[in-house]
Amino acid sequence: MSKFIITTLMLVCSNIFMTLAWYGHLRNYNSKPWIIAALISWGIALFEYLIQVPANRIGYQVMNLGQLKILQEVITLSVFVPFSIFYMKETLKQDYLWAALCILAAAFFMFRGLIAKG
Repeated sequence: MSKFIITTLMLVCSNIFMTLAWYGHLRNYNSKPWIIAALISWGIALFEYLIQVPANRIGYQVMNLGQLKILQEVITLSVFVPFSIFYMKETLKQDYLWAALCILAAAFFMFRGLIAKG
């Protein structure tokens, strides 16, 4: 399996943990003191970092830093939108589409050299 695919899959997994750590407490621990939510989120974020750091190291072997960051942002939005709709019960907004188009445009410009090489 290519380093790009491995990096992408690892970043998807880490992003699921990150999204839960950053936003899951808003649904699950909203009535608890913020310090409890912070400690729980910190524990969840540890798993995110245990996947994120090696993913970035692997990805940096085949992508430059800008490409790695834009890939992360594409994945972040791809994880966040379903999370907000299905887990947090937010409504789907047209703004998500516009944001996705902007992120996809950024990805195109960051990866167009690789796309041109074929």
